[in-house]
Amino acid sequence: MSKIAFSPNANGNGVFTISSPNSGTNRAIALPDAAGTIPLLAAASNTAITSTPAELNILDGVTSTAAELNILDGVTSTAAELNILDGVTATAAEINLIDGGTARGTTAVADGDGFLTNDGGTMRMTKVETLATYMGTKVGGGARVFIASSGVVSDVAAIAFTNVFDSSKFDYYVFTMLSVTPANDAPDLVCQTSTDGGSNFETTNGNYESGQAADKVGLLVSAQAGSDTNEDGVFGDFQIFEVETSNKFTRSQSLCFNIQNNSSTHHFSSTTVNDAISSRKAAEDNNAVRFVWTSGNIESGEIVMYGIANA
Repeated sequence: MSKIAFSPNANGNGVFTISSPNSGTNRAIALPDAAGTIPLLAAASNTAITSTPAELNILDGVTSTAAELNILDGVTSTAAELNILDGVTATAAEINLIDGGTARGTTAVADGDGFLTNDGGTMRMTKVETLATYMGTKVGGGARVFIASSGVVSDVAAIAFTNVFDSSKFDYYVFTMLSVTPANDAPDLVCQTSTDGGSNFETTNGNYESGQAADKVGLLVSAQAGSDTNEDGVFGDFQIFEVETSNKFTRSQSLCFNIQNNSSTHHFSSTTVNDAISSRKAAEDNNAVRFVWTSGNIESGEIVMYGIANA
């Protein structure tokens, strides 16, 4: 039979009292078969502690305050839901950008920028170039869609547009001339075609014709533009058809004009209209074009390319 021993402390003079509650029920308290100190409750309570020692040991080493633990009060997330945050590297500021109340900025959009899109239920980051290409396929038939621009050039031999034609999207193409000025006086501005992406262009005299002239070095855009300080070069639209049709001749129509400003007559403008119809004299699939003067460089100007969307 096990015994219970009470060991008083000879140096102490306090009295320790063990009392029983006001109860008419017999109770049994079992002591553990282990050495150690029995912890005491700070206040009387009839609530039984149901945690196992292993469960209580989970708290061993916890340094959180009550306030920190109370943050979890009311949280209904599952472990799987909380684990979604595992690996997130976004800052709070970045996450707040998807808040519907976030102010809209004016940051310019440029190639290489991205936007968030829902791809069939999966969120993805997509480049703006991809969006531009897609939107281009959704414009109405006959719409004029921007494709490319040379930007303003200075003293260049030619302005080329390579690998920009797409018959699945466009019926024909328009090149807008903006003050395209020659370095030399009175050359013709012509468009030459290429079947190898611009590595080589057809430049042979007689392989193009314009109007009644059978021997040309390119599709005629404008004739005999001046290079004097009071002449502003070529303006207008140059249209090109059936560029990529291998069994068709590439043909063009120019609606361009040359401007001559004369400051001595209050900037009076005289224009020379070139309503030229031109054709390549061989059926081929072209994938690049360039614009050159028949003599000298392009002193200045800009050419902008548009596609006319399939009807």
